[in-house]
Amino acid sequence: MSAQPLAQPLAEAAASVASPAHPLGHPLAASAASLVQSVDWLAVAPPLIAAVVALGVLVADLFLPESRKNVLGWISVAGLAAAALMLLPLLDGDRATFCLTGNGTGTGAGPGSLTGAPRACSYTADHFTLVIQLLVLGGALLAALLSITTLDDDRRRVPSGEFWFLLLSATAGAALLPAARDLATLIVALEVASLPAFALVGIRHGDRRSAEAALKFFLSSVTATAVSLMGVSFVYASTGTLYLTQVAQRLPDTPGQLHTLAQTGVVLTLIGFAFKTAAVPFHFWVPDTYVGAPLPVAAYLSVVGKAVGFSGLILVTVVAFPSYADVWGPALAVLAALTMTVGNVGALRQQATRARSAVRLLAWSSVGQAGYLLVPIAAAGYTKDAQKAIGSTVAYALMYAAVNLGAFAVAAVVGRGRAGNRISDYRGLYATNPVTALLMAFFLLCLAGLPPGIIGLFAKVTVFSAAVGAGLGWLAVVMAVNVVIALFYYLRWTALLFRAPEGETVRHRIPAPLTAAIALAGVAGVALSGAPQLVLRFAATGLF
Repeated sequence: MSAQPLAQPLAEAAASVASPAHPLGHPLAASAASLVQSVDWLAVAPPLIAAVVALGVLVADLFLPESRKNVLGWISVAGLAAAALMLLPLLDGDRATFCLTGNGTGTGAGPGSLTGAPRACSYTADHFTLVIQLLVLGGALLAALLSITTLDDDRRRVPSGEFWFLLLSATAGAALLPAARDLATLIVALEVASLPAFALVGIRHGDRRSAEAALKFFLSSVTATAVSLMGVSFVYASTGTLYLTQVAQRLPDTPGQLHTLAQTGVVLTLIGFAFKTAAVPFHFWVPDTYVGAPLPVAAYLSVVGKAVGFSGLILVTVVAFPSYADVWGPALAVLAALTMTVGNVGALRQQATRARSAVRLLAWSSVGQAGYLLVPIAAAGYTKDAQKAIGSTVAYALMYAAVNLGAFAVAAVVGRGRAGNRISDYRGLYATNPVTALLMAFFLLCLAGLPPGIIGLFAKVTVFSAAVGAGLGWLAVVMAVNVVIALFYYLRWTALLFRAPEGETVRHRIPAPLTAAIALAGVAGVALSGAPQLVLRFAATGLF
């Protein structure tokens, strides 16, 4: 067969598309244009750098001898620092990429549903994204510094290459999630952040407690994912779109026959994210997982893992489901009250002489803190100024991340000398390590909300204000009661640091990476306490 008959129409079609009379107006040209998607590489740089460094570490592990495996840790720290520095060029304005044709890419007005004209994009680097990515990458960096020392001490049972690959992969997913603006990307990012975390919890070879903790974590997270996926599928069936801004537009106009399906999808999606935030009654995996995991992994989960859950919850409630505020607002208010109460009572019941009671108390404390973080999100369902309410959650999360990682860093120091890591092991810490004891006291007082931890007090006041401003007086009362309960166990631990030591004193030698982690957390806590109003202004300004 001659090629001429086939070549003729193709040439005519190409000429027609290229003709000035039809600039992208020709159907074939429009179809071709719809397949072209420019990528804003600067916008996606923070999670992309973490992912690329993860692959690089995995490959390098194949060629490095065992004696030089510690290099992988410093490469990982450098990669996380580079990813965090890439947030600076993004401060100039909101950027979006992977948008629907006609919505545009690059810089411009934010695509959120709270301000301005919404755009249907899958990835957005707005102010909310940058603040959460700063929290995620900063928290992962401090956890990595803790991990360097832990891997040196436990080299036989924890493989270095796999550990750093998993940590960086989880961080890449966690950094991607706050930028996700469609339900598919949101779920994928959630799983990329979660799946490596299962392996990190159970990465110690031959440790039965670690394996049991990983199994509990895995089963609870898989259940949460299944529920979330079912909810997302129902929402998609009701609205015909996965983009958060389009879901928000179409949900109020759902046809009557699909109204029940849409309601069920909203509820199931919220339940799935409640698992990820460790809200009661979905918190049962937290204490055992934190105790069984390596201490740096527990520190990572307490901050970065929590940021993942809360940022996802904020996106689906405030951006995607604002029309269902009458459903998720009261539900989250009840969850907040239950979570803070159960968490603080659980922390209060910890016995000082029980093995690993220090880590277990921090685990229950993190559940209680999750309750405080839920309060402003619930308040957003009752107020027209949702950005201000969400800003309170973000500001509280920044405070909590800095001081909680500092407390875990001090726990890592004490755990090096006393493997049991009991609360009673901290007695007389001031006599042997004065600076470490003072910083631990500062971290605990910040978590309690007492001076000199001004940032802790300021963060709690902003959460109280959000509850009262939304008319949730009963929730503010519940929070006040829980703050008093928390004061007791935080102050009891703080007082123990300065009591006379019993028996032979143990001076804890602090390696350089641990020193750096404690110092960075301390500097962050002091800096935030010095200018607490700047934190709220930074966290709440133009979130979406």
